[in-house]
Amino acid sequence: MTRAFVFPGQGAQVVGMGKALADAYPAARAVYDEVDAALGEKLSALIWEGAQEELTLTQNAQPALMATSIAVMRALEAEGIGVTSAAFVAGHSLGEYSALCAAGALSVADAARLLRLRGRAMQEAVPVGVGAMAALLGLDFETASAVAAEAAGDEVCQAANDNDPAQVVVSGNKAAVERAVEIAKARGAKRAVLLPVSAPFHCALMEPAARVMAEALDDVTIETPLVPVVANVRARAVSEPEVIRSLLVEQVTGSVRWRESVEWMAGEGVTEFWEIGAGKALSGMIRRIAKEAESRAIATPEDVAAAKG
Repeated sequence: MTRAFVFPGQGAQVVGMGKALADAYPAARAVYDEVDAALGEKLSALIWEGAQEELTLTQNAQPALMATSIAVMRALEAEGIGVTSAAFVAGHSLGEYSALCAAGALSVADAARLLRLRGRAMQEAVPVGVGAMAALLGLDFETASAVAAEAAGDEVCQAANDNDPAQVVVSGNKAAVERAVEIAKARGAKRAVLLPVSAPFHCALMEPAARVMAEALDDVTIETPLVPVVANVRARAVSEPEVIRSLLVEQVTGSVRWRESVEWMAGEGVTEFWEIGAGKALSGMIRRIAKEAESRAIATPEDVAAAKG
């Protein structure tokens, strides 16, 4: 089988994630130690023992999810399953940083610092209450995009996440997103609901955060990844460091083209997707996108043992 490793985004975080792996694999624990050192604080204590509400804060959730994904990757590597056993890596939104780190393009320390900054910048780009996001279920991407455009008026409303054939998330000004919910229902959406998020990610309102990330990424070394990375905003594989740098900036305001990314990988011969890190959300999406492909979520020592077997 041809394999791809995929890395989850925000929403997958849960207190206690990665603890069993860190206890079982010294290489996994070392990832958390490296992230703690890079951030100058014990993020690991928050991940394993903290309050869910604090872990869910964007500035904490983003580096925490990356740390957990890379800890899983290190456990797999300890069992002889390295990143080069995959044809491609890809990640959902912040998961793209995890993918780049797994593939050796970013160091763990740089990924942690960038994601802490990214989380803060995205949170601060729009005052609380000004923006919103909503999930439109049962509409394809083209219909959802048309709904967003109709709802926008003189405000911002964009299709932010093309997650799977029947799940699109729109993002923008709160009033425009609320209009999109009502228009979507009238267009036959099975469900259209506002999401409990703290900011309107992946839309033009994130432009201040994109500027922050452009400046930060200029100061970071990006190596050629060991395997190609399927970029969110292109839904195609990239390997050139300067292209990766520019696409990470574009990603802040651009759509997460997850459905197309999975379709592209399946079209390139991928028959097996391994979700590396917390949760199983991507595996569910993949089953709805590439129905012939196999998918598995790897988050625990038992999952790693099953993958090795």
